[in-house]
Amino acid sequence: MRQKKENLWTKNFTLVTLATILGAAGGIAGNFALSFLVYDETGSTLAAAILIAIEIFPNFLIPLIISPVMDRLPRKPFLVGGDLVNGIMYGAAGLYLMFRPFSYVGYLFFSLLLSCLSAFDMLAYDSIFPRLIPAGFEEKGYSVSTMIYPVLQVIMMPIAALLLDAVGVAVILLGQAVFSLLAALVESRIRIKEESRMEGEKFSFRLWKKDVGDAVHFLQKEKGLQSIYLYMAVTNAVGNAFSPILVAFFRTAAGFTTAMYSLFSAAEFAGRSIGGVLHYHIPVPPKKRFSFAFFVYQLYELMDVILLWVPYPLMLLNRALCGFLGINSAVLRMAAVQSYLPEEYRARLNAFNTVLSSAVSCVMTLVIGALGEVMDYRLVLTVGGLFTSAVLWATIGRKRKAVAAIYNRETENAA
Repeated sequence: MRQKKENLWTKNFTLVTLATILGAAGGIAGNFALSFLVYDETGSTLAAAILIAIEIFPNFLIPLIISPVMDRLPRKPFLVGGDLVNGIMYGAAGLYLMFRPFSYVGYLFFSLLLSCLSAFDMLAYDSIFPRLIPAGFEEKGYSVSTMIYPVLQVIMMPIAALLLDAVGVAVILLGQAVFSLLAALVESRIRIKEESRMEGEKFSFRLWKKDVGDAVHFLQKEKGLQSIYLYMAVTNAVGNAFSPILVAFFRTAAGFTTAMYSLFSAAEFAGRSIGGVLHYHIPVPPKKRFSFAFFVYQLYELMDVILLWVPYPLMLLNRALCGFLGINSAVLRMAAVQSYLPEEYRARLNAFNTVLSSAVSCVMTLVIGALGEVMDYRLVLTVGGLFTSAVLWATIGRKRKAVAAIYNRETENAA
């Protein structure tokens, strides 16, 4: 009898991908509508900045609080419950705005609740997703997952803009509620064997403290993981902090316009799309993963260093190349790290990474913003890129043997 050939698109992986598409499509449209609603109602960029700060804050607390519980209990209920509550909240917000006027103070509390739920939902997704990818197909699985949001962003942003004028914010939020509830319904059909690891104990502060301590002790011995977490936290934080600097440059530099800046996103999307499709069909061989990723990291920082010093066509090529290489290195990192993490520690270690990334992001946003007040915008990107490159060599480069052991680790491929 001929043996059935395994592939990536099992029932579980198809379901989680469909649920992710539903949730992301609704989320992009809803966030777009809400961002315009806040500015239209307040006319204040400070009001929007306060909301951004509120959205970051839960990432310092929620992952650490909930991750020990998530590592002890089955994770599927957390995933389904997150989208279910999300749908209920957006549905309630949509109904409220249909009959009541917008309240900024009320929206601050609503945004805080949503941010807490988002941190919870992201942790649940990151913790269960590796279990839904067939062994040996990790790179392909993460190639698919990393492509979903950028593709949907290009599709949903213009649709959301049209809907905003045609039907208003309230109806868009009701639509997002439906998408979230559908995502929860799809996720409920995932079949995965999970067991409680409570070991006869009731959850308590003592048990929570012990679980956090165990994860910390594990991470202390993992120099490779430490290096990956620290470098990625810094490079992502600096990259995000560059956004307002780039906006300021294109608004003030002679010969540049905001329309030219908007093409950056298109160039990067094109690069990411090509890179994602290529990586899906041609995965990097296990023995070459670290050397490829390390090369990409060095080149990526160099691209930031020179970005604003080259002619505009080369700027677009720069962003397209970063998009192409960035998605490939991101797929390698996520597949390698998530498959390396022990199942019983995954939620807690992902939580530590989230907290670290949020903390570094807050610091670097302030530092880069302050440099923009006293330095030429081109120099800010150069200094930021050189700093991140130094961090790269002090972490990944210095601990390359330990990091390579994670990246080049082979997983069993189903025949």
